[in-house]
Amino acid sequence: MARRPTIKDIARRAGVSESAVSFALNDRPGVSQDTRARIRRVAEELGWQPNSAARALSGERSGAVGLVLARPAQTLGVESFFLQLVSGIQEVLSADRVALLFQVVDGIDAECAVYRRWWAERRVDGVLVVDPRTDDPRPELLTRLGLPAVMIGGTGAGAPLSSVWADDARAMAQVVDHLYGLGHRRITHVAGLPGLAHTARRIASLRAEARARGLDPEHVRSVVTDYSDTEGAAATRRVLAEPGPPTALVYDNDVMAVAGIAAAAELGIAVPGRISVVAWDDSALCRVTHPRLTALVRDTAGFGRLAAEELLGVLAGSPPRAREGERPRLEPRESTAPPAAAY
Repeated sequence: MARRPTIKDIARRAGVSESAVSFALNDRPGVSQDTRARIRRVAEELGWQPNSAARALSGERSGAVGLVLARPAQTLGVESFFLQLVSGIQEVLSADRVALLFQVVDGIDAECAVYRRWWAERRVDGVLVVDPRTDDPRPELLTRLGLPAVMIGGTGAGAPLSSVWADDARAMAQVVDHLYGLGHRRITHVAGLPGLAHTARRIASLRAEARARGLDPEHVRSVVTDYSDTEGAAATRRVLAEPGPPTALVYDNDVMAVAGIAAAAELGIAVPGRISVVAWDDSALCRVTHPRLTALVRDTAGFGRLAAEELLGVLAGSPPRAREGERPRLEPRESTAPPAAAY
């Protein structure tokens, strides 16, 4: 393997002392402008980069930020939301030459342990925190550690950390407006993981919109899953097999919606002939499925860019604040239609 270039290599090539190289590369006085320029040119030719671990130990930034996902690993590979979110984050970080340190763990306690280790080792300058909980220990921990952070998906209300958020309540209201306008009065929301703040907001919004329209709360409800296609399909089979089944299903991601359509087909229930389907967060999967899925559309990569920009701002000294991302909008497609007669 090729050896990484060192300060000694640069000094030898440039014909100067190692201390002169250190002064030049760390922007310290002690060398002329011509010598500084020559040293930097040689460093670039050799492909030299500063050692992030050594920089961190000396009190300088590590040049990296962290992202930990405490979700079942098998649910991540098929869900487009996180792929788009990370692509937006990476776009901003790359432009600022900041690395993204990514880790998947099996629970919130393990996630907190990663933050403690990263802080102790000075591995990252800050973190992006996803999936805010209704009872979340992470803001208090990160504040106590003094580790800069941005919550992705939190409302920021009363939190000590910066956050970027989307209006889940308004988004659910759009969905209910659409389905109610078509004539649906039996709606089941196939939700994601219980305990997540955005799951709670969507469930609460569905209930509020149902009450506002005088709908029977027994006929408008939510069931929770793990976001996977397996649980999405299983939940679909259960609710469609019940007496007085729903005429419309709202899924918390695209993968569950597609799995739900397949499960309905197995039962001989046509979409949208006998059941209408709405997916949260549009994707290519929603647009190539037959019938094409009515979905909530937003710029998820843009949401990631906003989060990364906010974290870089925090690292530069900006005070904590809450920033709202693009509001999701519903795009009706062929998977929703007026309900058929009861079956």
